[in-house]
Amino acid sequence: MVKNLGSTDKIIRSASAAIIFLLILTGNLAGAAAWILGLVGVVLLATSFMGFCPLYKALNFSTNKAAAGKK
Repeated sequence: MVKNLGSTDKIIRSASAAIIFLLILTGNLAGAAAWILGLVGVVLLATSFMGFCPLYKALNFSTNKAAAGKK
């Protein structure tokens, strides 16, 4: 699995997940919206830690400059 996320992309994904989780924990998001966005947050956090996004792979896209130079 070739990493296709650059450092800026990872930071944005992690920050977005943190904001989503904070909104859920403070009660600003509730019900179905909390569940759906919570799942989105988990996916964002997981892809950030792995450095790999399956959607980017399907679209043949990469924000990782090191991996993009190896093509």
